[in-house]
Amino acid sequence: MRKVITYGTYDLLHVGHINLLRRAKAQGDYLVVALSSDEFNAIKNKKAYYPYEDRKTILEAIKYVDEVIPEYNWEQKIKDVQDNDIDVFVMGDDWTGKFDFLKDYCEVVYLPRTEGISTTKIKEDLGLKGTKGQD
Repeated sequence: MRKVITYGTYDLLHVGHINLLRRAKAQGDYLVVALSSDEFNAIKNKKAYYPYEDRKTILEAIKYVDEVIPEYNWEQKIKDVQDNDIDVFVMGDDWTGKFDFLKDYCEVVYLPRTEGISTTKIKEDLGLKGTKGQD
């Protein structure tokens, strides 16, 4: 079995998230999503609309997602790859090169983002303040 992992906050779920999850799952047989905890989002100066448990429930309902685990810090990625027997690490191409250190542990794939959509853009379009951050 070829196992894949990706990371994110997955707040205000949109078609870009679904495209990434679908394409990540296509890289293997089993998709693990490491979901940023509320505490980790605070460290990143990022505020999610939905709390962790709600975002986890939403992700678990998506047919491409096989398992959701918490992300507590930037440093846990190597341990996650090792502990979950991961073969492929997937992120959006806005992160290209940032996780190349994982190539010692698994394949690293950066997928193109869906043009014209992001959680940040949705929040800006809705006039939500204090919501700046990566998706």
